[in-house]
Amino acid sequence: MKEAKIPDPKKIHPIPGYDGEIYVKPTVNNANIIVGDFTYIADSEFERHVTNFYPWSGDKLIIGKFCQIAAGVEFVMNDVNHQMNAVSTFPFYTLEGWDMELPLPEDMPFKGNTVIGNDVWIGQNATILPGVHIGDGAIIGANSVVGSNVESYTIVVGNPAKVIRKRFDDELITLMLKWKWWDYSIEEINQFIPLLTNSDLEFVKKKIKEILFK
Repeated sequence: MKEAKIPDPKKIHPIPGYDGEIYVKPTVNNANIIVGDFTYIADSEFERHVTNFYPWSGDKLIIGKFCQIAAGVEFVMNDVNHQMNAVSTFPFYTLEGWDMELPLPEDMPFKGNTVIGNDVWIGQNATILPGVHIGDGAIIGANSVVGSNVESYTIVVGNPAKVIRKRFDDELITLMLKWKWWDYSIEEINQFIPLLTNSDLEFVKKKIKEILFK
């Protein structure tokens, strides 16, 4: 372990003396935001990056482990949507004094939970729209607007975000999704670091197979 310290998922500030980056999980108060261990954001606060998430919300934001969220990223939730099957889109029910009950779920263009996988890198000022599912190991380019699902180990960029390429060939992607390194213990992950940071992908394939099929 570096400096004989064990990584602590309950610690808010993982960089000593620097408060501009935090582990997200120990800071979350909203029960509808679920975040895995060691996911961080380049900011001193996370929940202000989750917008249009009102008290009547029924959807969830679910983020996996070891995700890297850059500064300025915004997760837009379903309450940004207005009723579109009526003659007015004005949200009377959200504002004081107007005689309107909450619309029925089937009258709203809700798209379900927003789900981010594990080891996902979301670049600076990217916007994740409601109901999007982003697979494990994906990379979201800076300033991208993601309005549709992103497959695992895929790079997307732009507004709207479009696929640039897969990060690896199909064999390695399949191995990575079977391996799920993020679910191992801290001690085991520390031992995996030389493999996780190795750019010789054929060697990596070989070693993952040894781990999976030993």
